[in-house]
Amino acid sequence: MRKKENEEKDEAFRDYALNMNLWKVLLRMGTPLALYQTLNTLYKMLDSLMASHINAEAVSTVAYLSQISILVSSAGAGLAMGSSLKISEAYGAGDYGLVKKQVSSLFAMCGILDLLLFLLIPFTPWLLRLSRTPEELIRSGSTYFAVELAGLAVTFFNNAYIAVERARGNTRRIFRLNMVVIALKLALTAVFVYILNSGITMIAVAGVLSQTALLAVGIYHMLRKGSAFRFEMKSASFGRETTAPLLRISFPVIVEKAAFSAGKVVVNAMCGVYGVLTVGALGICNNITGIFANAQSGYQEGCAAIISQNLGAKKPGRALEAFFKIFVINLILGAVGLLVSFCSIDLLSYLYSCSAEGVDFEFQAVIQGIFRYDAIGTIIPWGISASVMAFLYGLGKTRKILFINLCRLFVFRIGLLWILQRYTALGSESVGIVMMASNTLTAVLSCILVFFDLRAFRRKYGL
Repeated sequence: MRKKENEEKDEAFRDYALNMNLWKVLLRMGTPLALYQTLNTLYKMLDSLMASHINAEAVSTVAYLSQISILVSSAGAGLAMGSSLKISEAYGAGDYGLVKKQVSSLFAMCGILDLLLFLLIPFTPWLLRLSRTPEELIRSGSTYFAVELAGLAVTFFNNAYIAVERARGNTRRIFRLNMVVIALKLALTAVFVYILNSGITMIAVAGVLSQTALLAVGIYHMLRKGSAFRFEMKSASFGRETTAPLLRISFPVIVEKAAFSAGKVVVNAMCGVYGVLTVGALGICNNITGIFANAQSGYQEGCAAIISQNLGAKKPGRALEAFFKIFVINLILGAVGLLVSFCSIDLLSYLYSCSAEGVDFEFQAVIQGIFRYDAIGTIIPWGISASVMAFLYGLGKTRKILFINLCRLFVFRIGLLWILQRYTALGSESVGIVMMASNTLTAVLSCILVFFDLRAFRRKYGL
C-alpha cells in the first residue's frame, strides 16, 4: 500500500512540474530552497555573533577556517549538485529504474569521499599551513578545524540526501528539516558559549551534533520502501552507463566549487595584510549580503531542477519560459534585499562589535567600510548571475559555469585585489571595492555568454 502511495506521489509532482502554471511551480519549488539558503546564512551570522562573545579573534578564526571547510566540502557538494540534475532529468523522462540506480550510486560515491576525508584529519595543522593560515589562527583554531572535518563526513551524506529531495520536488521537507537543524545548532552553541563558557571548538561540536540529527532523518527516508528514490546497495553501480553521466556533469561543478572556495581562502590570506579584523569583517559582510544572495541561489537550484525535468520530458519551450521567470523573481528579491541590508547595517555592525570585553569600534568601522561596496556589488548582480546559471545548470552546461566562476574569482577578484594592494594606498576598503567589481563584472560576463546559448537553444528547438 505504502509503495503505491509513494509511486503516486512521485508521479503527481512530476505532472505538476511539467504542466502547471510556471509562476506557481517556481515559487513552490524555489521558495523553500530560498528560505533554506537564507536560514543557513542567518545561522552562520548568529554563529559568528556568538563567537564574538568570546572575542574578535574568535570571529576571525571561525570566518577564516569556515572557508577552508567549504573548500574541503566542495567535492561532496559538487557531486550532489551535478547528480541532482541528472536525477531530475531521468525523473522528468519517467525513467524510475534509472533514478534508483543514480540515487544509489550517488550515496555509494559519498561513502568513498568520507573515507578520503577521514585520512585528512591527522594532518590538520599542515593543511592549515598549506592554505597560508596565519599562525595565530592555527593556534586558536586547529582543534576546531579537526572537528569541522569530522562533521563534513556527515555533511557529505546530508548534501546527497538534500539533492535527492530537491530532484523529487520535496523542497518543503528540506526547509522543515533545515529549521530543526538550525534550531538545534544554535541552541547547543548558546549553551556551550553563554552557559558553559566554552571556546570555539565546542561551536564545531554543536555543528556536528545538529548535522547528525539530519543524517538520521535522511537515512530513514532513503531506506523507505516503495519509492524510486530509495537507496539500495544492489542498485549502486560504478559502471559507465550509471556513474559516468553523474561524474561527467558533476566534475566541472566540483572543480568550480573547489576553485571558488580556494580562491576565497587566497583572498582571506591576501586580506591578512590589513590584520585579522579585516578577515573577520569580510566574513561578516559576506554573511549579511549572503542572506539575499543565497536566497537567489535557492531559486536558482529550484529553477535548474524544473528546467532539467522539462527538457527530460521534451518540453524546451517551458524550460525557456522558466528561465525568464526566474530572472524576474531574482531581480525583485535583489532590489528588496539591497534596501533591507542598508537599513540594518548600523545595528548589525554594532552587534558584531560587542563582546564580553566591550564594544570594538574599530572593528565596527571596518565592517561598515567593506559592507557598503559589497552590498551594492553583490545582491542585484548576483541575482542576474544566479538566473543565468539556473539556465546553464538545467542544460547541463556545467563547464561554462566553471569558466564564469573562474573568471569571477581569479581575474575579477584576486587579480583586482592584487592590483589595488600593489598600486594604491587603499586600506581594508579595497576589499569591499573588489567584491563589488568582481560580482558586477561576473553578471556582465554571464549575460554575454548566455546570449549565445539562448540563440542556439531557440534555433535547436525552433522557438
